[in-house]
Amino acid sequence: MSQLRIAVIVGSLSKQSINRQLGQGLAALMQDKADFEFIDISHLPVYNRDFDNTPDFKPFDDLKPQIRGCNGVLFVTPEYNRSIPASLKNVLDGLSRPYGQSVWAGLPAAVIGSSPGAAATAMAQQHLRNVLVSLDMPTLPQPEGFVRWSDTLLDADGKISQGSHDFLVKYMTRFLDWVQLHQKR
Repeated sequence: MSQLRIAVIVGSLSKQSINRQLGQGLAALMQDKADFEFIDISHLPVYNRDFDNTPDFKPFDDLKPQIRGCNGVLFVTPEYNRSIPASLKNVLDGLSRPYGQSVWAGLPAAVIGSSPGAAATAMAQQHLRNVLVSLDMPTLPQPEGFVRWSDTLLDADGKISQGSHDFLVKYMTRFLDWVQLHQKR
């Protein structure tokens, strides 16, 4: 099989997002094992079922080939008020529509996120996992990716620093193995 292609969807729209930085660090960490494609969700309108099969659905339709061209999805999410950001829920909902045309079904996924707080993004990740089950996405069960953000998580070049390196290599290796395991034969 050729090298895996992984879609990376960052829940935060902030250009300085610590979760975007984490996602970029993870992609750099595993660049010799997979190709990582960051999916831009910032331009999507708020999904409304009235969009189905209309020109208003075009921004979602345009993203579908990008997702379909990937073997798995890495969700990197912050936690907003103990849940996932609206932008992340929006892309999940929009790309699951119209009914019967979801890009998500069967696509393996992993969930990780970072926050300076002690619980990192535990509640957001649990909510996201519940949504992914309903979308029929086999989601990496272990290890869980609760990453406490600190100024030393990444080095000056944006690479994962030694303190978290071993755990994050293990996490990403397990995820890529999970993706490989769930490829359609």
